[in-house]
Amino acid sequence: MSGAPHIPVLLEEVLTALAPAPGETMVDATFGAGGYTRALLGLGARVFAFDRDPDAISAGRELEKSEAGLILVASEFSRLDRELAARGAAPVDGITMDIGVSSMHLDQAARGFSFQQDGPLDMRMSQEGESAADFLNNADEADIADVLWRYGEEPKSRRVARAIVAARPLTTTGDFARVVRKALGHRPHDKKDPATRAFQAVRIHVNRELDELAAGLAAAERALAPGGRLAVVSFHSLEDRMIKRFLRERSGGTPAGSRHRPAAVDTRQPTFEVLGRAVRPTAAEVARNPRARSATLRAARRTAAPAWGESEIDVAGRAASGDE
Repeated sequence: MSGAPHIPVLLEEVLTALAPAPGETMVDATFGAGGYTRALLGLGARVFAFDRDPDAISAGRELEKSEAGLILVASEFSRLDRELAARGAAPVDGITMDIGVSSMHLDQAARGFSFQQDGPLDMRMSQEGESAADFLNNADEADIADVLWRYGEEPKSRRVARAIVAARPLTTTGDFARVVRKALGHRPHDKKDPATRAFQAVRIHVNRELDELAAGLAAAERALAPGGRLAVVSFHSLEDRMIKRFLRERSGGTPAGSRHRPAAVDTRQPTFEVLGRAVRPTAAEVARNPRARSATLRAARRTAAPAWGESEIDVAGRAASGDE
């Protein structure tokens, strides 16, 4: 873990939003290579770092041994409020989330997240449950098309799904990429590889990423102390729409109704105060770290109002269907 294999995106902006003070308790909900965690520890905070990937937890053990203020938690971040409570650590002063796949995943062909190198068609962050190959080789054509449309916004999802079913079995990332490219008539000089959308869609489905994000935001609401800060970095529109809507609702900014859809009366008090506008990386950061190109940071401060509760939100379904 000496020398993180990736550069934390929007690091200074995340730290500004979290404003960690010595002795405060912070949560890095997506530990990964530990970039945010290291920065928070360096500012004197105690950090509970979550990751569902056993490789990330294993790689972080040396850092945990050398840093008395670090506690690694092998868990999905949707459980962070329960895991913190079980350790007597709730409520906390700040939570950061870096949503989606990490450079660590993309750079390891054996994990099957990328078509840049051929590898097994896996894509599981937790290394448990249904793999990408399991889904693509066994799901109904209509279900595959639905996943490609919903999570990859692929306009020709039905055509691609038919091609996948016809080409079964798929065993490697190269198999999957070639089928998608052929179905969509990809040419080598095209600016963007159409397989990108399909890989994103299947990865999100296999890892239940939007469900996890919806539950994770609600868990953060329950775990933050009054005045606690939340900073969430996302990398594509589906995630950002969910985060934007969650914070808009929880800060009392739900749009007014119309004659077709009257506004619902909501007596709950706002649980968050949005901190400024969404933040995007500077040109200088993108030049240093191309992964930052599509990043968006949204931040908010917790109020003293009672949490609304996970059962009250339906952001995953709305975001996936495009209902904004």
